[in-house]
Amino acid sequence: MLRHLHIRNLAIIDELGLDFAPGFSVLTGETGAGKSILIDALGLVTGTRADSALVRGGCDKAEVSAEFSVEDSPFAAAWLDQRELGDGGLCTIRRVVQSEGRTRAFVNGSLVTAADLRALGESLVEVFGQGESQTLLRADTQRGVLDDYGQHADALAAVSGAAAQVHGIEQQIEALRAAQSRDPAQLDYLRFQLQELDALGLQDDELAALDLEHKTLANAGRLLEDGGRAQQLLYGGEQCAYDQISAALNALHGLVPLHPDFAAIESLAGGAQTQAREAADTLRRLLERLDLDPQRLAEVERRLAAVHDLARKHRVKADQLGARQAQLRQELGSLEGAAERLDLLERERQVALQHYRKAAQVLSQARTRSAQTLSADVSSRVRELGMPNASFIVAVEPAGRERPSPHGEDLVRFDFSANPGQPPRPLAKVASGGELSRVSLAVQVSVHGVSLGRGEGAATMIFDEVDAGIGGATAEVVGRELRALGLRRQVLCVTHLAQVAAQGQQHFGIRKEVGGGATYTRVDTLDAAGRVSELARMLGGVELTGATQALARDLLKRAAR
Repeated sequence: MLRHLHIRNLAIIDELGLDFAPGFSVLTGETGAGKSILIDALGLVTGTRADSALVRGGCDKAEVSAEFSVEDSPFAAAWLDQRELGDGGLCTIRRVVQSEGRTRAFVNGSLVTAADLRALGESLVEVFGQGESQTLLRADTQRGVLDDYGQHADALAAVSGAAAQVHGIEQQIEALRAAQSRDPAQLDYLRFQLQELDALGLQDDELAALDLEHKTLANAGRLLEDGGRAQQLLYGGEQCAYDQISAALNALHGLVPLHPDFAAIESLAGGAQTQAREAADTLRRLLERLDLDPQRLAEVERRLAAVHDLARKHRVKADQLGARQAQLRQELGSLEGAAERLDLLERERQVALQHYRKAAQVLSQARTRSAQTLSADVSSRVRELGMPNASFIVAVEPAGRERPSPHGEDLVRFDFSANPGQPPRPLAKVASGGELSRVSLAVQVSVHGVSLGRGEGAATMIFDEVDAGIGGATAEVVGRELRALGLRRQVLCVTHLAQVAAQGQQHFGIRKEVGGGATYTRVDTLDAAGRVSELARMLGGVELTGATQALARDLLKRAAR
């Protein structure tokens, strides 16, 4: 649940702080006063994309902070605990937007990524705007609404997985058939390429061994000359290291009686002399052992030339010839056994199709059951919203698709009739703007009422002018529905309708003021008198009359009852 919101330098808001209560809260004000900016601010702290244009003119950054209680948000609490960000049931989110476009987000003081912020935000706040009504006309939205209402996620995942398996097998079949159609001359060339590589017979790690051997043979003169000189410098030659160390040892031996620390130095020098002798002996044996046959050098060079020539021919690096050989062998094997492989794939496809059809049938049956319940639920709510003869039907029909779909084999359609004697027809064709707003609200309340009953969904729900296109007694019923929803979740509603605003348990009045050549948004938590004045403004305009104020008081009394 949202407890506090603090905004600084966002659009026309210089700074404001708001405390929110549980239940149903309303936000009202003149058009352009800044109601949408508050929604944008909540969007920022819950992960929506930031726009540097939101930074107030003349400021280097905007900052929005929100404090939530996560005691009624199990997913959010678990998310915080998994990342060791828990803070006694509280979650403080801070989003900073720089004027040059950079943004940073912090959860309980720790920096988080935009993706993490979105994941957390979705579990804390859900926003329903005017656009929800229009998206409800789309077939994919209608299908998604039914699946959300019926909790079909597992059945839908089974269908999607089965469809993906069928598509994967079909792709293999198409690739194999395309390969089968290749020119026979291409198949012969493939065999020839593989025969060349087989004839080369390059062994694993042979190339590295050849390179090392070639380096040794090609540098035979240097190995013998420099190696012999090094041996003489170590031991046996004039002024060799061994003799020089011997002279040093004689000098040190005479110094030891004079100072005890020279004994350790003498020991080190003795070890160096021994190592010099051992190095010289090992070097001599290595030089005697070297096989630097010029004929072997020619053989190695011929072998390397053959390897690199074939690598250039196949347009790969020399060390990739083995992989190329394996690839050609697999490709040729697939083509030569294409008929048998196709038969096997066709059998696998039939099995996968049967599995898909069973999963799709389970999903269709679940959708049919959920459609009946959703139809009755939404019809009842729409009738309460001022259309007593309305009928809302969720139709589930075969889609007649040629290929398996990850969404199943159903066409889900919302049908609607507002008048008696008129059969329900597709919602997109028959609903007026006001009717569509009411149907959309009824659907949202129904779907989210079910999710709330399962302990799912965000703890805070924001309705941004979803009551557009309705008025009068219907608006009052809409307000009651939202207030009833507030018994189970925190509900915030931006509205221009006094009948809806009167149902609010907390009322924020939003106004715009100009001072010092700048525009500012101000938000007041309205008391009883303030609510009467605001409702009267909404009912009658700028000039407040006794009649509008009396009507405002009457609305508040009815809401209290």
